[in-house]
Amino acid sequence: MNLEDLKKIREKAEKDIELRQKKTRIKIVVGMGTSGIAAGAREVLKTFVEEISNRNLLDVVVTQTGEKGLASQEPMIEIFEEGKPVIVYGNIDKKKAQGIVENHIVGGRPVMEYVIEAK
Repeated sequence: MNLEDLKKIREKAEKDIELRQKKTRIKIVVGMGTSGIAAGAREVLKTFVEEISNRNLLDVVVTQTGEKGLASQEPMIEIFEEGKPVIVYGNIDKKKAQGIVENHIVGGRPVMEYVIEAK
């Protein structure tokens, strides 16, 4: 994956965000700070964007943020869902991201073995 691929992913995500902003049910935030990127956050972000798009989940937004302060847990993601605790997942890779979409985002069941915090 190169910088151009990331720009394309980001542009698509931004367009999707604009389209969905008024009816967002879930927001997925991927930590894209230096330690997150070094640990594989680019692939995790790409996987979430692709999974959400492939499943046509129009009420789910994928976005990014900077460092979260727990380098040993990177890549980290946060799931924001109205009326529910924020779920923070750590040490996420492509396979785990796919499982989170399947179980948590679609099925409504957080994947407890990857959860590092619920706040």
